[in-house]
Amino acid sequence: MRLFYTSLSLTMICWLAEGTLSKTDVKKGATKKLEEKTLHSDKSVQDRELVVVDPKAKDIILEHRSYCSKTKERHFLGDVLGYITPWNNHGYDIAKIFGNKFTLISPVWLQVKRRGKERFQFTGLHDADKGWMKDVRKTSKNIKIVPRILFDGWSSQDFESVFGSEDEIEELSKNMVLLAKNENFDGFVIEVWSQLGNQKQKDLIHLLIHLSEALHEAQLKLILVIPPAVAAGTNQPGMFTKKEFDQLASAIDSFSLMTYDYSTPQRPGPNSPLPWVRACVQVLDPDSKWRNKILLGLNFYGMDYSALGAGGEPILGSSTLIRI
Repeated sequence: MRLFYTSLSLTMICWLAEGTLSKTDVKKGATKKLEEKTLHSDKSVQDRELVVVDPKAKDIILEHRSYCSKTKERHFLGDVLGYITPWNNHGYDIAKIFGNKFTLISPVWLQVKRRGKERFQFTGLHDADKGWMKDVRKTSKNIKIVPRILFDGWSSQDFESVFGSEDEIEELSKNMVLLAKNENFDGFVIEVWSQLGNQKQKDLIHLLIHLSEALHEAQLKLILVIPPAVAAGTNQPGMFTKKEFDQLASAIDSFSLMTYDYSTPQRPGPNSPLPWVRACVQVLDPDSKWRNKILLGLNFYGMDYSALGAGGEPILGSSTLIRI
C-alpha cells in the first residue's frame, strides 16, 4: 500500500490544478458540474463549510478551482509572507490575484557570491520581473517585495574573511542597499543561518545586525529565515534557539520560521505536526513579547515516502486530484 501524508489539505484546495476525466457520457455530466464550480463564489470557504478536519473527496473535486471573489478582504491583521518559487510558477498569478492578503512577497530569485576581498556579485537578476512587480503593487498598495537571497557557494574561509573584517561587512551591506534601490526591491529575505550549523553564531549575529542597520537606514526590510527551534523527531534544541532569537529580535523585521519537513523517509509521518509547530514558537518566545515578528511556515504540500528516490516526492494539488 502506498504510504503518503498530507498537511493543510483544506488550504491546498484553493490551489489544486486541473484533473483528468474520462470521456464517457456519464463523466461529461460530472465535467459540467465541475466547470460550474470554477465561477467565483461570494462566500468564504468557512461559510461554504469547507474548512473541516476530514474533507470529502467530492467536495475537493467540485470546489478545487473556485475561490471567494472577495480577494481584497483580510481576516488576519498580522504580516503574511508568501514565497514565489521556481517550481510553482502559478505563484506569480496568486500574488497578483490575492495581493491584498499578503504584506510581504518573496520571489526566490537571488544569490550573493563572494569573488574576493570586498568583492560581491549578485546573481539571479535575470529572473526579476519588473512588469510582474508593477502588477503586484497595483493590486496592493502596501505590499512589500522582498526577494530571497542565498549566500551561494560560500566556503568557510569566505565567512571567516567577512566576519573578521568590518570593511567587508560594510561593503556587503552597501552593495545590498544599492541592489535594492536599483531594482526597486523593498528589502530582502536572507537565508544563511543553516549553512553554518551551530558554528560562528556570534559572528553571524554581528553580521546580520549590521546588515539590518544598513537596510533600515535606507527604509528597507530584512527578514531572516530560521530553522525550527525544536529539532524534528526530538525534544532537543534546534540550530536556532531562544538565545539567538533574543539577540536578534529587536534588529530583524521578521523571522521566517521553517515549521515543515518534520518527517523523513526513515521516519515517515506528518509534515507539520501541530504540537511540534506550537513548541517551535513557544520555545523562541515563551512570554509572547515578539510573536508579531514570527512568521509561521505553512507548507502547501505533503510528502509521498513510497516514491522512488531517497527523499520521496512532494504531493501537490494536481497529484492529489489524481489520487482521489
